[in-house]
Amino acid sequence: NKGEIIREYDIALGKNPVGHKVHEGDGRTPEGRYVLDWRNPKSKFHRSIHISYPNDTDERWASHRKKPAGDFIMIHGSPSWVPSSEWAAEWLQKEDWTDGCIAVTNDQMDEIWHLVADGTPIEIWP
Repeated sequence: NKGEIIREYDIALGKNPVGHKVHEGDGRTPEGRYVLDWRNPKSKFHRSIHISYPNDTDERWASHRKKPAGDFIMIHGSPSWVPSSEWAAEWLQKEDWTDGCIAVTNDQMDEIWHLVADGTPIEIWP
């Protein structure tokens, strides 16, 4: 808020977390500046907020590799099958497991959902 950090979270990233996302299916999370542009309350995860990946540069990089850039990179909570936020914190948040999204616990996702408006800039850096 106005340059001040108001919350920090432990997160899980894509299964292949080192380096910027290059194309669909690479298991990486995008790095750089994006926008949280829309939300999905009926996600197969506990809520999700979309990150504006891919941008024009991302599309060009993927095109040079003759592969789609991918889409639907989200910040989300646990999959619907997870029994509790405590279980997620103990097991899911201990390693990177997503297909390129940013995962937090359900309680954290509830907080993010209420604190962050659509159109909020996000910076993702290693």
